[in-house]
Formats: sequence, structure tokens, C-alpha cells
Amino acid sequence: MAAWDIQPQGVQGQLKVVGTHAEDLGKALTTLLADMQEAAQAAGTAVPGSRATTVQGGQVALGYKPVGPVAPALLSQQATGPVAAALAEYAKSHRQDFKAMADRCQAAVLGAAKATNEYVEGDLEAAKNAQNAARAVRVDALKDFGGKK
Repeated sequence: MAAWDIQPQGVQGQLKVVGTHAEDLGKALTTLLADMQEAAQAAGTAVPGSRATTVQGGQVALGYKPVGPVAPALLSQQATGPVAAALAEYAKSHRQDFKAMADRCQAAVLGAAKATNEYVEGDLEAAKNAQNAARAVRVDALKDFGGKK
């Protein structure tokens, strides 16, 4: 660890760049989910024409005969039919992936910042611990990281 040669100003500049890209990723994910919801609502139902109505219990009915369930709660209750159900299932199945992307970005930025701060303070062991927490994507550990103040 004694061989570290970090330039804090360079790290700060790179963290700003990474932070900008992380914000862009967050906006893209938000847009993706909003567009999926809009697509689900626009796709319509499996019932021809405008005779489909939503009845008590959340089923689409033609007259009073149930045709199918409404989409899961990830999308609006107005979004019904097979396309809406598929989009809702996609969003649900990728929720962990979206969270993992955000967590990895946050861990990388927090870990680099904390490790650099500890390096500047001269605490190489704490810098190593911050670096390892970032590598393991332990965001909570990085938020509560207790190096020298």
C-alpha cells in the first residue's frame, strides 16, 4: 500500500465525469420505465373495439364475461392486455438489474472518494478498506465508513 501515488485533483475530476454519466443512466432508466408504461397503455387489450371495460376485481370484461387480468402494479391499472402484461413482467424481472447498476455506480464513486480522502489523511489501511468496500458494492458500508474526520 505504501506505493500508492494518487493525485486527488485527478480523482476529483474523474468523479465529476462519472457522476455526470451516472445521472445520465438514472435519467435513461426513468425514461425507459415511463416509455414502457406509455406503451402498455397504448397497446390496448385483447378485446376488439371499445367494448372492453374494467369491472370490479380488476378484470377486463366484454359485457360481464371476464376476459383476463389487468397488468401487475408496476404499470397503470389502465394498461391491460398481453402487451401490458409482458411489459410489466419485463420491468419486474429487471428491477434488480436496474438497482444493481445504480448501486455499482454509487459504490464506485463513494469508494474512490473515501479511499482518496483516507490516502490524503495518511491512513492507508482505511483507504484500503474503502477500496475493498467499493469493489464489493457495499454501499451501506461506504456511507457509514468511519475513517479519520
